[in-house]
Amino acid sequence: MNYKQTKQWIVDKNIDSDKQTEMIQEAALWIKQNKLIAFPTETVYGLGANALSYEAVAQIFAAKGRPSDNPLIVHIGDSSQLDKLVKSIPLNANKLMAAFWPGALTLILEAKEAIAENVTAGLSTVGVRMPSHPVALKLLQECGLPVAAPSANMSGRPSPTTAAHVIADLDGKIDGIVDGGSTGIGLESTVLDVSKPTPMLYRPGGVSVEEIEAVIGKIDIDPALETADSAPKSPGMKYTHYAPNAEVILVDSDDSIHHLVAEAKKEGRKVAVFATTGTADYKADIVRRGESLEHTAHILYGVLRDFDEQGADIIYVKTVPTEGVGRAIMNRLEKAAGGKRV
Repeated sequence: MNYKQTKQWIVDKNIDSDKQTEMIQEAALWIKQNKLIAFPTETVYGLGANALSYEAVAQIFAAKGRPSDNPLIVHIGDSSQLDKLVKSIPLNANKLMAAFWPGALTLILEAKEAIAENVTAGLSTVGVRMPSHPVALKLLQECGLPVAAPSANMSGRPSPTTAAHVIADLDGKIDGIVDGGSTGIGLESTVLDVSKPTPMLYRPGGVSVEEIEAVIGKIDIDPALETADSAPKSPGMKYTHYAPNAEVILVDSDDSIHHLVAEAKKEGRKVAVFATTGTADYKADIVRRGESLEHTAHILYGVLRDFDEQGADIIYVKTVPTEGVGRAIMNRLEKAAGGKRV
């Protein structure tokens, strides 16, 4: 699927002019006309299509090269839209929406039939969230309909945190991009199934397990986060995701990184290292560091893409503690590395 031109609307995240509002209104009109529009959220850029149209949603899978058994998250601009999308809203869901919406939390609920079947991948449930990014919220409110929106990248690639990332992957394959600058958190939303008696985490993300449990008490962690042999109930559970072209290997210690870098360079490979904090001299060709777990999450996908652009052959990433946003960072890195860890 190719279009002659992918249109860009460049808007300030504060939407401080009538002209910017008009651009967002035009992008919203295109979504209502069943076109594909990428837009920024506080997590990553999403690729939006009318969630009520099977044909519109099918274009998402075609543009991304995404497996059709991988469900999509539905984005809304007003919580009143839930009535048309889900059969019921449990008490836990109401508590979490009050605490974290708009925000980086996707809630899985029992779906109504109005949602296009390819959004849910044939499941009886649907993941819904209300993003907090002002451009995303304005776009969704102007649409007045639910928008299915996975990350706006080619399937398997690092998710896009700038419009330039979207263009690199999808230029000519989608109708338009609303360029609202760099995203905030940098990792996708947390996905929590609240249709169960005890809510279950399907994907760690921008809202931590600790934050959720402070609101509703203990939650379960789906064992499928550790395996890939069951039908995915959430995006990012089954297939290798977030991977650059270069090989990624997770490493637990500085000593191991030093050894691996030296060996790879002997083999003539261009070596990149990504670590959170620390001052170790890894003697790699390219080294990037996160200043904190939050900063690491924010820059992770951009760093992986940058390593590719600089021609890295192999990337060693130092592991981080699985606390707070660290759980989400490690989830994405384990996917990017395909389980390769030293």
